[in-house]
Parts: sequence; structure tokens; C-alpha cells
Amino acid sequence: MSVQEKPPRKSGVAHFFAAASYSLAGLARLARESAFRQELGLIAGLLLLFVVLGASLPETLGLLGLGLLLIAIEALNTALEVLVDHLSPGWSAWAKEAKDLGSLAVACTIGLVLIYAGVILIW
Repeated sequence: MSVQEKPPRKSGVAHFFAAASYSLAGLARLARESAFRQELGLIAGLLLLFVVLGASLPETLGLLGLGLLLIAIEALNTALEVLVDHLSPGWSAWAKEAKDLGSLAVACTIGLVLIYAGVILIW
């Protein structure tokens, strides 16, 4: 196996476009995760409810912000799982614990989204 050389760092406007391409690559990778697609469905469904039930613009933007937070936490959880799978191809207690903790972070964020939506839609 040959070692790939690290490409030189970009600066200025080139750095901005490189960072954007890395983010798009991350989004493409995340799109392969069924949990991500389910979370997008949850956010889309709640947004539809917000619009139909007449939530205000700030309330709807609050939901969008929490939706972005959920996507960010899911991306971190997926990155953690990819690294753990690479470092521990077989089963190990520490790998299970790391994945469980990542899952907990996602579950807490989903809970936050649902509490927010419940308060806005029911209160």
C-alpha cells in the first residue's frame, strides 16, 4: 500500500471553495445513511406542520436551526462510526461504547427538536 502525499494547503478564495467542496462531499457521504434520511423526513414533516398550522417566521427559523443542529450532530456521529469501524473492525467494548455515546448525542438532539416543535405547535 503506497502512502498518498498530503496536498498543499489552499488559502484565500481557493480555501473557501475547497472547504465548500469538502462540505458537499461530507453531505454526499451522509446521504448514504438511512438515519440521516429519516431525520430529514422528520424535519420536513415538522416544517410542513409549522406552515399548515401557521407558525410564525421566527418559530419556523428556530425549527430550521435545530434541524441544522441535528444534521451536524448526525454528521459527527457518522464520522465517529466510520473511525471506530476503521480502528476496530471486530467487536470491542470500547467501540460499542463510542458508538452508543454518538447515538445518545443524536437522540438528545432529536428530543430537543421534538420538544421545541411540541411547545410551538401545542402551547
